[in-house]
Amino acid sequence: MNLRRPTGMFAFTLVVIGQIISLMGSSMTIFALSIWAWQETGQATALALVAFFGFGPTVLLSPIAGALVDRWDRKLVMMLSDLGAGLATIGILFLFISDDLQIWHLYVANGIAGAFQAFQWPAYSAAITTMVPKEQYGRANGMMSIAQPASNIFGPLLAAGLIGVIGIDGIMWIDIVSFSAAIGVLLWVFIPNPERTEEGQEGSGSLWKESLYGFRYILQRPPLFWLQMIFFFLNFTGSISFVLVTPMVLARTGNNEIILGTVMSLGSIGGLLGGLAMSAWGGPKRRIHGVLLGMLFSSLLGQMAMGLPFGLWAWGFGSFMTFFMIMILNGSNQAIWQSKVAPDVQGRVFAVRRLIAQAVGPIAMLLGGPAADAIFEPAMAEGGSLAGTFGWLVGTGPGAGMGLMFVLFGGLGVLISLSGYVVPIVRNVEDVLPDHDYDPAAVAPQEGSEEAALASEGVS
Repeated sequence: MNLRRPTGMFAFTLVVIGQIISLMGSSMTIFALSIWAWQETGQATALALVAFFGFGPTVLLSPIAGALVDRWDRKLVMMLSDLGAGLATIGILFLFISDDLQIWHLYVANGIAGAFQAFQWPAYSAAITTMVPKEQYGRANGMMSIAQPASNIFGPLLAAGLIGVIGIDGIMWIDIVSFSAAIGVLLWVFIPNPERTEEGQEGSGSLWKESLYGFRYILQRPPLFWLQMIFFFLNFTGSISFVLVTPMVLARTGNNEIILGTVMSLGSIGGLLGGLAMSAWGGPKRRIHGVLLGMLFSSLLGQMAMGLPFGLWAWGFGSFMTFFMIMILNGSNQAIWQSKVAPDVQGRVFAVRRLIAQAVGPIAMLLGGPAADAIFEPAMAEGGSLAGTFGWLVGTGPGAGMGLMFVLFGGLGVLISLSGYVVPIVRNVEDVLPDHDYDPAAVAPQEGSEEAALASEGVS
């Protein structure tokens, strides 16, 4: 009999399941290799550099990757982005088996994986537009957002339980099987490419021109630009304090790793439940409310709560609420952009969006640590210059200065989110820009067509 390839929301659901499986394997490998790197070097700097070399190429290559996503078949790009990260794992596996693995090999492998990661987010985000109707954008984004927190919760637990049985090389073999499964799902489902629009024709040209088109597209649409600038400033206030979660919790608990792990796990659980909520609900009908109120509550109930001196209850609640609300606000924001940006230019526009949002992260990280060490921690020590003013709120002693940073920058986040309601061009973004109506059913393979024959397989 003939089995038609899955299309629409069903196909997208299968893709999400494949990504969850793949990210679970990746999370297990990251956990196992982090243990190896710590045992080899005993230095936190080594682990930080592994993350840095993965992050850098993703940011730097985003504009070019976005342009190529719009040029190439998106299904192929999605497969290649998974394959690239998988090949990096295969290389590390063979080095480990041959006992030749060195720490710098992880830097190179993470750089390669990061380069392919630059293609993954814009490709998957743009594919949503061509696979599901716009009424389902919120649900689809919620489903996609489930993958990362689910892997962060269960991946390390599985790796910790299996590493003593199958070893680090066994963990990496599981990762290879997992990304192969994700690629297999992509091979099976039908993912249409968008039709050419007026915006797509306007932005076509050399790769350099197309790479810069995302910047021009956003700048020519002030509502989208100012919406993105609110995210820019909120990401700064969030990053400058949340880079201090680990040192703050450890400082306030006397290096209690169990409490720190619990706080981290509660954040991942919050992200998972937030993604599930978006999947079932789809977000508010007025999506800008999901964005701005999500920012408000993530700053107020999440970030500011993290700074309070009430131990695990406050930190766990703050971590949970932060990531729960981030899923709501990101899913709502993504739905706005998917509705307003022409489908055939979403790759390059979304890549620039990500570049703008993530570029502020390293700056915040560079400022957060020195500000805590040189200014806030001494000021909130017993008898410090700010202890008498803020001691009633965040306490005094080790970690209190970092707690104050959570409260202050969380308060700035509240003001930033409220500013979105004050600025009409942001508040009314859904009204002042027209939607790009795209019907995935119109490009799905039709019964009896040549495309339908290509999109079906004979199985017995």
